[in-house]
Amino acid sequence: MNEASAGTPRTGQQFAISCGDYQAVVTEQGAILRALRYQGKDLIATFGEDEPVPCSNGCVLVPFPNRVEDGEYTFDGKTYRLPIDEHERHNAIHGYGYRYYWHLERLTETSVTLSWRTPSLAYYPFDLVVGATYTLNEDGLTMTVSARNQGDRRAPWAFGIHPWLANGREGSGDRIQDDNGECSLLIPCRTHVTVDDRLIPTGEEPAQGDYDLTGGPSLKGRAFDDAWTGIERDSQGRSSAVLTRPDGIRMTLWGDRTINAWQVCTGTGFDASFRPAGVAVEPMTAYANAFRTGKDLIILEPGEEYETQVGYRADRV
Repeated sequence: MNEASAGTPRTGQQFAISCGDYQAVVTEQGAILRALRYQGKDLIATFGEDEPVPCSNGCVLVPFPNRVEDGEYTFDGKTYRLPIDEHERHNAIHGYGYRYYWHLERLTETSVTLSWRTPSLAYYPFDLVVGATYTLNEDGLTMTVSARNQGDRRAPWAFGIHPWLANGREGSGDRIQDDNGECSLLIPCRTHVTVDDRLIPTGEEPAQGDYDLTGGPSLKGRAFDDAWTGIERDSQGRSSAVLTRPDGIRMTLWGDRTINAWQVCTGTGFDASFRPAGVAVEPMTAYANAFRTGKDLIILEPGEEYETQVGYRADRV
């Protein structure tokens, strides 16, 4: 066995970048954001470099986020069957880009770029080159993801990320089942997505009662594994989710105009042995089942490229 390979972490090379108050670590496996810190505090729930990714922590969800019902979709008249990896609900979930090592294109003190070419698979035979660039500056972390169709046929595409925003509970570690009730969460959406018992969308409704997070309410007593749409945007077309923690850190996760939905998972009911100490807040270009419904699905023509930007910033309140 090659000594270098034997000494490499299971998640591959660890690319550390820093700028001012921020530090981040991105892994070779999946271009995963494994760690993000601000003034020495974890902004996302992290995990060990040799450990399995516990709950999709920091994953890049490509070529689709969230779920595909029964793992089956039809595109341009042909039906494809994805592997079922959410067995209890019989869904395909979160794409498969996180399973592969990505190629390092460029690394500087403040930025890292990785790329991945979709492998030749019967259930997604489309030839895409995906790029992910993480850049730190004094204002936080910006992530730019692009997908270029270098094949000779149209390709379906959707994108999301899956960070667990850390709840700031001192001494909690990454795996202790802490309550998020001391945090407040703002989600900039007026519409809640209804689902069935397999978390497959059934429709949309006004975000009311516990589902209205536009005012940044406390998470105490609120349990979610839900999506929202009907996004409120600023003058640049951006939308921003805001988590405020009991330690005084306010974290903003923003997405550009290509983001059409936000998912929130509180981890309620997850086994304490792997539940992250935080809340999953996921900006997505399309919510669950887009490969089947076509809602907000991106169609990449041969030679076409699509780009999305999301970012993190933190301050103290």
